[in-house]
This record gives sequence, C-alpha cells and structure tokens, in this order.
Amino acid sequence: MSLMSMQLWALVDLAGPIFAILGAQFIVAIAIAVFVVFPLMGKTYDAAVVCSGFGGISLGSTPTAMANMSAVAQKYGNSHQAFIIVPLVCAFFIDLANALIIPYFLTLIA
Repeated sequence: MSLMSMQLWALVDLAGPIFAILGAQFIVAIAIAVFVVFPLMGKTYDAAVVCSGFGGISLGSTPTAMANMSAVAQKYGNSHQAFIIVPLVCAFFIDLANALIIPYFLTLIA
C-alpha cells in the first residue's frame, strides 16, 4: 500500500546523489572485502565464500549475504565454515553493535 502511494517523481532530483553514494559504498565494500576480510580469513576458499557473504551484508542484508554464498557454493562447492560464520556475525554481532551505536548517535542529535 505504501509503495503504491509513493510519489517517486518527487525524488528524481535525488537520483544523482543516491547513485553517487551507492557507487562509493560499492567501491568501499569491494576494497574492504579484498584487502581486509579475505586476508584476515586466511586466503582460502572459505575466505572467498565469506567475502561473498560480506558483499551481501555490506550492500544489502543477511538474506542477500546468504543468497550470495549459496550462489558461490552451488558453483564451486560447499563451505561449512562460511555458512556458520556469516549468519552468526549478521544476526548476533551486528544486532549488538546496533543496540549500542544507535542510542549513542541519538544522544548526539538530541
């Protein structure tokens, strides 16, 4: 219902900045995956699958991460370690971090 009532033509002026932000986020996510996550995870196949999950997390959400890892696993083989690590990090650590970070920034605003 809310999607049908949205006036998307009112947002056309924001298209450029939104695409710029999305492009910057994409580049930063790739850089972190290649230069931080992959080496820290050990430069193995499991690390590559975790990086695909990280790409899903950084550009979407936990279901996106699981879809990315499933696509890699279907083509190249399973990675049990990655399918344990990524959902736990998404579900547990990110929720805990949000529980601490969001109230902190709300106190800065108010």
